[in-house]
Amino acid sequence: MTLPTTTTAPATTASGPAAEKRTFSAVLVANRGEIACRVIHTLKEMGIRSVAVYSDADKDAKHVALADTAVAIGGTAPAESYLKIEAIIDACRRSGAEAVHPGYGFLSENVEFAKALDAAGITFIGPGLGAIDVMGDKIRSKNHVMAYGVPCVPGIAQPGLTDQQLIEAAPGVGFPLLIKPSAGGGGKGMHVVERAEDMASTLVTARRVAASAFGDDTLFLERLIRAPRHIEVQVLADNHGNVIHLGERECSLQRRHQKVIEEAPSALFESLPDGAVQRARIGEAACNAARSVNYSGAGTVEFLVSDEHPDEFFFMEMNTRLQVEHPVTEMVTGIDLVEWQVRIAAGEVLTVAQSDVVLQGHAVEARVYAEVPERNFMPSMGRIVVLAEQGAGDAIVSGKQPAHAHVRIDSAMRDKLEITGDYDPMLAKVIAWGEDREAALDTLDGALGRYTLLGVDTNVEYLRLLINDPEVRAGQLDTGLIERRLPTMEFRHAGPAELIAAALTLWLERTGSTLAGDAWASPDTWRIGTRGAWKATFGVPGGGVTTVSVTEEGSAMTASIDGGNPVPVRVVDRSANSIAVEFDGGLLTFAVGLGAGDPREIHVGSNGWSCRLEVLSRAERLRRMLAGIQREDGAADPEVRSPMPGTVVSVSVTDGETVEEGQALLAVEAMKMEHQLVASVAGTVHLTSKPGDLVKADQVLATIHVESTTTDEEVQR
Repeated sequence: MTLPTTTTAPATTASGPAAEKRTFSAVLVANRGEIACRVIHTLKEMGIRSVAVYSDADKDAKHVALADTAVAIGGTAPAESYLKIEAIIDACRRSGAEAVHPGYGFLSENVEFAKALDAAGITFIGPGLGAIDVMGDKIRSKNHVMAYGVPCVPGIAQPGLTDQQLIEAAPGVGFPLLIKPSAGGGGKGMHVVERAEDMASTLVTARRVAASAFGDDTLFLERLIRAPRHIEVQVLADNHGNVIHLGERECSLQRRHQKVIEEAPSALFESLPDGAVQRARIGEAACNAARSVNYSGAGTVEFLVSDEHPDEFFFMEMNTRLQVEHPVTEMVTGIDLVEWQVRIAAGEVLTVAQSDVVLQGHAVEARVYAEVPERNFMPSMGRIVVLAEQGAGDAIVSGKQPAHAHVRIDSAMRDKLEITGDYDPMLAKVIAWGEDREAALDTLDGALGRYTLLGVDTNVEYLRLLINDPEVRAGQLDTGLIERRLPTMEFRHAGPAELIAAALTLWLERTGSTLAGDAWASPDTWRIGTRGAWKATFGVPGGGVTTVSVTEEGSAMTASIDGGNPVPVRVVDRSANSIAVEFDGGLLTFAVGLGAGDPREIHVGSNGWSCRLEVLSRAERLRRMLAGIQREDGAADPEVRSPMPGTVVSVSVTDGETVEEGQALLAVEAMKMEHQLVASVAGTVHLTSKPGDLVKADQVLATIHVESTTTDEEVQR
């Protein structure tokens, strides 16, 4: 079977009046990252001049280099650049762009942006103002689509409800329930409430998060569907009354209500005897939702589907834009969604009829995030020192399949790129196609094993563990699976082979240099007579310290860890970004990259796994050893440190207050994620930070002074 490669529609004509065909000479992409690159690729294929915009932090970004023209629009913060409507319109005027593609996120669903473009005579590549307005408000959209026969989750959705009114309405909705913000999307600001007594405190948090993230603290309640499947339907509609759907996507694997793995078609529908019937039913409901607002362009209607009763589905929301996971639909239909967005915005009639849509094979997408899953998906930052994305680049464009592989990688990564906390932590998407679901998962697993990005912690190892989970392989998915599985997952840590590979990399780097005769600066253990062992000391994740000793005697080499028994080792090959070591009877190859900073870092990885090791000086090694001695083994650290660079968004206690172990003290936000920091011990808290403070990783934000429990009798003794 050949892969679907069509990126233009079949030559069939849907009903509707003929339209005068026009094209754009230049389109501005009002976004950044992988989605900006992806849109630019299609514009190039269509022969349309592409215009990129960029913030101060993105001047060297990949999307800037790919575009035909690039315009600077302001500071690093989104509010000073990508969310600045007047800056985008000014960039259109300066570049001659006739239309704007918003991508997703930022201004993609902002009705004021669409209005401003319309007033400036610039085409918005998206739906009309009415559709954005209605579907941008979850309360209004639910009430709206119900009038068109689209089923919705039981709940209460009315504008202007106070906390007290929501508390009083909660028993009628039923527990457990979800508190959801009316504005925004992507799962941000959603809170589960299991008991009535938790409503008041959770509402306070929900209001704060909604106001901060969306500028609107309106909330509503929805019954929580246990073991739900998150299934969404891709729709296409033109300005001439034609509406079709392109099948469904399964997006049930989520963490913090953010999707991690997406696939098309749904494993649930594929397993049902009447799966085609259910697909048609949910597809028609999605089309009805689109028709209800005279939708135009590409959009996605999201549903919750009961795993126990797959014939029941409930409308959640409609995303009036392109979705992150659109590549899986492109891979099973062969239709370039971005191309159709542009063509529809230019006034063309949709020439794809519903009967033309045929789903071929199966596609799965994995989102690569800068995060540490083992630490509850803590965001990660740093500079990329090694990058190898097999299949990425100009060969993988828009919705097309590469001729040489079943893998597509949508990415904006570049070597030496700095990953900061200013934007979303998603770095890339790895998408695989197969004849069936098992083949697609196998292909994705292999692609993730070859994906190499060193310098920043990523979730690639976790993605491989997840897609090989027995329940995932069996298609038994629900939105709570990740939360249940995470505590039982066994993550790989740096062992003897990885530590020795890192030490040998440093040894090879340093032995080729001349050190001006300074014995004390020598990397070797200096002595009169024979050459001693060379040592490298590493700070390992979790705070430990490990020393690797390398001894060279003639052509033989041995290595030992922390004074243990030496083992024979041999460097078989060393390239700029990898090292092959013969160790313990086997040949192991690692990707390696040296980072800057103080202390210096070395990054080691293989098969999708990676770790960062700090290269410690003798003075730093001594300092850490003394710190460990001064604190009793197993004792909690009284210093509360920020786990990452970010912004203090709230402080829950006052300076000098007595706190209990586990009590929430303050929250730090980075990469659109809020992290609560809690007291590790009971005592009196002394704060060194306040809301709005920009903090560094490992910065002390509070200190807890533990009250002495020594009694008078003990003092007298």
